[in-house]
Amino acid sequence: MVVVGGITRLTGSGLSITEWNVIMGSIPPLNQNDWSLVFEKYKASPQFQKVNFSMNLEEFKSIFWWEFIHRLIGRLIGMVFLIPFLYFLWKKRLSKSLIRQLLVIFGLGALQGFIGWYMVSSGLIDKPAVSHYRLATHLITAFITYGYIFWVALSLIYQNDPSPKVSKQWSRRTAVLLGIVILQIVYGAFVAGLHAGKVYNTWPKMGEDWFPSTILAMQPAWVNFFENYIGVQFIHRYIALALLLMGLLLAYFYRTEKAFALKQALNFFLIALVIQFVLGVVTLLYAAPIALSAIHQIGGFFLFTSVIFFYFRAKTLRQP
Repeated sequence: MVVVGGITRLTGSGLSITEWNVIMGSIPPLNQNDWSLVFEKYKASPQFQKVNFSMNLEEFKSIFWWEFIHRLIGRLIGMVFLIPFLYFLWKKRLSKSLIRQLLVIFGLGALQGFIGWYMVSSGLIDKPAVSHYRLATHLITAFITYGYIFWVALSLIYQNDPSPKVSKQWSRRTAVLLGIVILQIVYGAFVAGLHAGKVYNTWPKMGEDWFPSTILAMQPAWVNFFENYIGVQFIHRYIALALLLMGLLLAYFYRTEKAFALKQALNFFLIALVIQFVLGVVTLLYAAPIALSAIHQIGGFFLFTSVIFFYFRAKTLRQP
């Protein structure tokens, strides 16, 4: 779902379907009349009128299918969750605490669908693009939904874990790490929404400078780090560096610990971090083409997974 969502955004397909219909929206156009009707609705959108005004029906189909598949997967996820949930609930196989957790998961999934439409609607009024704030909200909600699902799964897998305990500091360190990774994901969404990866395609400097004057082109100054694509790229770069340094620092701190379970989680995080860092640099150097950008987003997903796992192990293995 995340991969297809990323490709949908990168190909500019997200605004190709201008309506939200939970039931009938599950059925694609089946004949030429259906396609003509959907295409006429798209022609009324700002994206067609200001960007894709020369697009024909066949070209429209290529962007329509990405958005349709993205929405269809969302519906399938709901069914894959709901049918087994109702079955096991009827069979009384779920504990009260697990029922509460599963209801939270269902609520997060429903919220994600609502936020998705809220994001798309921002590009159907006058501007042919979605708000990068709404894009970031949609992406981070997807990550939070996945993270919570993964956390519940881990709590079931490791509910009787005999692994040795570790010092309390690790739960605090990994909590901070998780917060920084979430912030980096938000800025990754900002970079994507503002197309900030297509400028200053050099590393480690931004062009000839470490801090180009264009970073502070907008007033007041703080706005540059949220709405100026150069300032947003600057923040995204240096959070990545901070994460890399923090990973090395955690590896240094771990030398006094003997718990293999935590070491396993730390190694998973370090591998995901290094791969994602390299992917980010390569994506920037090549001016963020669709394929590399999609792979970079997948890398972010694995990095987030590794941090959730690391934090879970540190929290559940800490000494009383």
